[in-house]
Amino acid sequence: MSLARLLQRAGLAVASAPAIYHGERLYLDFGALYGRAAALAGALRDGYRLAPGERVAIAATNCPQFVELLCAAWHAGLCVVPMNAKLHAREFAYILENSGARVCFVSADLAATVTPLLDQLPALEHVVEIGSAPYAHACAHAAVDLWESEITDPAWLFYTSGTTGRPKGATLCHRNLLAMIYAYFADVDAVGAGDTLLHGAPMSHGSGLYALAFLAAGAAQVVPESGHFDPAEVFQLLRAHRSVSAFFAPTMVSRLVSAAQDADVACEHIKTIVYGGGPMYVEDLKRALARFGDRFAQIYGQGEAPMTITALPKQLVAERRHPHYERRMASVGRPFTGVGVRVVDERDRPLPPGEIGEVCARGDIVMNGYWQNIEATAAALRGGWLHTGDVGCLDEEGFLTLKDRSKDMIISGGSNIYPREVEEVLLRHQGVLEASVVGRPHPDWGEEVVAFVVVKPGARAEERELDALCLEHIARFKRPKAYRFVAALPKNNYGKVVKGELRERLAAERSPSRPHA
Repeated sequence: MSLARLLQRAGLAVASAPAIYHGERLYLDFGALYGRAAALAGALRDGYRLAPGERVAIAATNCPQFVELLCAAWHAGLCVVPMNAKLHAREFAYILENSGARVCFVSADLAATVTPLLDQLPALEHVVEIGSAPYAHACAHAAVDLWESEITDPAWLFYTSGTTGRPKGATLCHRNLLAMIYAYFADVDAVGAGDTLLHGAPMSHGSGLYALAFLAAGAAQVVPESGHFDPAEVFQLLRAHRSVSAFFAPTMVSRLVSAAQDADVACEHIKTIVYGGGPMYVEDLKRALARFGDRFAQIYGQGEAPMTITALPKQLVAERRHPHYERRMASVGRPFTGVGVRVVDERDRPLPPGEIGEVCARGDIVMNGYWQNIEATAAALRGGWLHTGDVGCLDEEGFLTLKDRSKDMIISGGSNIYPREVEEVLLRHQGVLEASVVGRPHPDWGEEVVAFVVVKPGARAEERELDALCLEHIARFKRPKAYRFVAALPKNNYGKVVKGELRERLAAERSPSRPHA
């Protein structure tokens, strides 16, 4: 079963239904989208001479053509390599070389960055600017028949963010992405005609992956004209479209809440906001629910198991009277249908509820492996389970609570300190907008806790107040031994805080922390 069958089905069954909007303007209906995808597939196979199984890359800010390129590649039996538009030229070069892509489609704003790579990468033969005359020519090519890919064939190479070294290409096959679609319908939301998916987050990442569920349901995609996340534009599009869903990182949700305080927001047009890709702190979630209502669902996944390890659906988020409500809101939910999740110790032995260890998952959602990296694949998939590198625990009801990435855990005086626990407490202060906690080397204790804090505009937050808050809610040894008040936290291209950079800042200071009793 090829993913290309999703568009073929919609193109025949609901040909006149809207498929893609560019802002408020209809870009293509499903019949036209199916026709363009079949024509582009013809250009890829006959014009660019790509054989089934080869890779075609996309380096683009969000644009309506992203969807037709995905569909065209799968129609031709190819594997797509979407790349984050915010990458550096060297990062584009590495991914293109590693994947062996011979053709790369680029948005106009990235043409000057990617085109020079033609002279540096022997395998790269064509860089095609989206919307250019060559692109229009490819869209007018003679259509070809759909290539029947095997369900285990690579469909999407998802390159990790590379925060711990060179990015690895998680090889997602057609089965993985079909399992993701089914899991969305089963555990996140039903999708039908008249629904729309708003792409405020990068389509090269979670938002583009969730496009497939809406494609399968014959529902529409809405791509902002700006090509990126802008709260004012999101609110404008909410007024123009109905039954709108979206995937946002928690930092984006926080920005929406802040921008919505003085804005006219058509909340009644919001169907579901799915959040994931980073920690959603309980206090931030409460503020979002107060402003937008019970329209939020959480997912937890990775590039290696895209968007589909655990879910916290809207119904549970809305159960405020449940005796375990606060604990559930701090969790990432329960395993998706058809996904196995367990927590293991350092010897990969399953741990009982309440004990902390590494989170592992298995099921049809888990990647084939890392592209051309046998050693990393064997380590990540040992014993038939995906080892996520995340630390967490399961409770008696099967809810998973993440503590941190294993590399971010702080060990002080032989005790484990999970930064997220401290961050949750700091965010209880009315003046704190963001907080990130890291460890700093200490001659006696091994590590000590340091908190980087962003204060809300016009507000104040003093160290003594934060100390008192921590002493009220967590053990004394977990309290930060130093605070750094900063204008902003460093984030990567996916909106995640880069804690390594915070640790580097502390190392550069070379000064002792203030004394604490």
